[in-house]
Amino acid sequence: MAENIHPIFDTILPAEKKEALLNQKSIVIWMVGLSGSGKSTIARALENRLHKEGYLTALLDGDNLRTGINNNLGFSEEDRTENIRRAAEASKLLAQNGVITICSLISPTVQIRAMAKEILGDKYCEVFINCPLEVCEKRDVKGLYAKARRGEIKSFTGIDSPFEDPENPDIELNTADRSAEENLNQLLEFILPKVKYSKG
Repeated sequence: MAENIHPIFDTILPAEKKEALLNQKSIVIWMVGLSGSGKSTIARALENRLHKEGYLTALLDGDNLRTGINNNLGFSEEDRTENIRRAAEASKLLAQNGVITICSLISPTVQIRAMAKEILGDKYCEVFINCPLEVCEKRDVKGLYAKARRGEIKSFTGIDSPFEDPENPDIELNTADRSAEENLNQLLEFILPKVKYSKG
């Protein structure tokens, strides 16, 4: 089968031309953290703020992806890995077209995040949404922790499936002690210089 595949990556318009057209530099902002840590809240706020600033963005949320291109995946280790691989490949396509892509995905292990980084290369920007498990459980905005504690959900990250804190994220946001607005402003201060387009 592989011998019948002939990629044309070297003949399509390069990302630089798309970035020039959109007047922005593409990046993949990969937000990782436990369920309930605030990833989706910050991701939505970031997208809205960047939109107001005139930037073209795409937001890939883990739950949304699992209703579409990843709807055939469960939560086994293999399926979690494939979930992230597909998200990274989709993000790569968007970045190659000049789009600022925001990914809100638990991405629980060092190995899984390393795979995403390998796929995305220098477009990958890791944002650790740091919030202790006990705080996430108290929030339990989706009621998932309670179900996991009752045994109704198996292999739930933080309960019976591990979450490994990133060792060297590009930026870390603490959502237990700081407001969403404070975290958004810190993130914007970090991101805006990276997406600002300058000729030459």
